[in-house]
Amino acid sequence: MKDYEHPFFQPLWRRIAVVAVCLVWSVIEFASGTPFWGVIALGFAGYAVWQFFYLYKPAEDKPPAEPKE
Repeated sequence: MKDYEHPFFQPLWRRIAVVAVCLVWSVIEFASGTPFWGVIALGFAGYAVWQFFYLYKPAEDKPPAEPKE
């Protein structure tokens, strides 16, 4: 998840799915009585939101790379 600019994450639905899986995992952990792992999963979800929605820049918005000579 460190490489948020990876082409795999370009479609919006994939980024939403990663965050949703982390949130569902957190709910399951809290519901099963393991709040430690629920907090860990919430941390993953927060980090994913930060990476995939706050820092994410689509490829179209990036300046073109200069040609190598």
